[in-house]
Amino acid sequence: MPRPSTPRRQRPTKTWGSRFRQATHPLAEAYTLSLPIDRRLWREEIAASIAHARMLGRQRIIPRADASAIVRGLREIQREMTDGRFPWREELEDVHTNVEARLREKIGAAAGRLHTARSRNDQVATDLRLYAKGACDRAVAAVRALQRALLALAEANRQLAMPGYTHLQRAQPVLLAHHLLAYLEMLERDIDRFANARRRADVLPLGSGALAGVPYPIDREAVAHELGFSRISDNSIDAVSDRDFAVDFIAAAALCMTHLSRLAEEMVLWSSAEFGFLRLPEAFATGSSIMPQKRNPDVAELARARTGRVYGQLLSILTTLKALPLAYNRDLQEDKRAFFEAEDTLLETLAVFAAMVPELRFDVERARRAATADYALATDLADYLVRRGLPFRRAHEVVGRLVQYAEERGKSFSQLTLAEYRRFSPLFSEEVTKLDLTSALRARDAPGGTAPRQVAAALLRWRRRLALTEGRASARRSRATG
Repeated sequence: MPRPSTPRRQRPTKTWGSRFRQATHPLAEAYTLSLPIDRRLWREEIAASIAHARMLGRQRIIPRADASAIVRGLREIQREMTDGRFPWREELEDVHTNVEARLREKIGAAAGRLHTARSRNDQVATDLRLYAKGACDRAVAAVRALQRALLALAEANRQLAMPGYTHLQRAQPVLLAHHLLAYLEMLERDIDRFANARRRADVLPLGSGALAGVPYPIDREAVAHELGFSRISDNSIDAVSDRDFAVDFIAAAALCMTHLSRLAEEMVLWSSAEFGFLRLPEAFATGSSIMPQKRNPDVAELARARTGRVYGQLLSILTTLKALPLAYNRDLQEDKRAFFEAEDTLLETLAVFAAMVPELRFDVERARRAATADYALATDLADYLVRRGLPFRRAHEVVGRLVQYAEERGKSFSQLTLAEYRRFSPLFSEEVTKLDLTSALRARDAPGGTAPRQVAAALLRWRRRLALTEGRASARRSRATG
């Protein structure tokens, strides 16, 4: 008995489908579809295609008339995409094929010449590198905005003293401004990492073909210049398979989110009743569905959680790359999902923090009282003895016994008499009873310390630095729009 025949699906219409007899299975079509992700690259795709077409025409690899028609058609497509009128077609797989198919509809057979001397492998690598450079710039601008907000908050609270912590135990008094400036330092390192990521992305892979280069007299340097790349890739195999630059960006984003998560954690702690230093703005807090008194730090809590999402994207792309043979493999389609999700999470978090930070309000008196509570001036007493000739280890021991004595009697340092001090060391004099928060802060006057003079100088340095970077950024924007 003859076996029933399997219905044949419609002949494939893919750009690569001429050697296939069957169309892609619907499940495989959906599984391999990249358009919902890579359509974000349309600006880079148009720019790279225009530069490539112009080069092909100048080099007489294709007729100049066809090159002009291609550029004209791409400009029309660019306007359609900008206006939201572009007819995206999911059956065309990705952003590259959508653009090529639409170009064919607009200018006819000449559109087929655009893919001369390039492959989707070097094409997508070029688009993603262009995008990565822009993403690094966007990240730096967002970090700068948060730095400016933190600096303004520090300047507005430059006299506010609070306890500094180690092991989440009150340790020594510091100025809040000094504490906030620590985050500016962290964020500055983030900016440096994004700048490095941008530098490593600033290499043109176009002209590498699928993996072996192309057999045409192309001018890669001219394309690099038009697209704003500082140099061209040196090895065609590496060029189409390299995603180190994407890892660089996501790694920088992950570490930046680490810093934001640390700041978020302090907002959560400081705004709790147990600390009580900070009052959250209502616009960046939520209430409870059952407890009317609650003001919950949901924005800060979500920032902590979303840090894990960026970590996940870093692990995702590293895992994707770890076992890939050279050169291109379809696994690399997943690089864009990791990149875009990391970028979105980072920029959203930076934006909401930059808006929230200026609205933070501190309880000055509560923070000041806590700054000297729990014997936080103990190290200052030890330093007092050192200045009078006692070795530090011996001074540490003396003050340790003094703390134990005061604790057992429920007294603070200020409540001890000179006679009680002198029971532990004859080096204590009347001057020790004048040790207070102000003198403790002023004493830490070494560069980088929390003394008011040092903090004022640091605030000024940061104000000048941010003004300088803003001036440079403004000049770059003017050149770009000019």
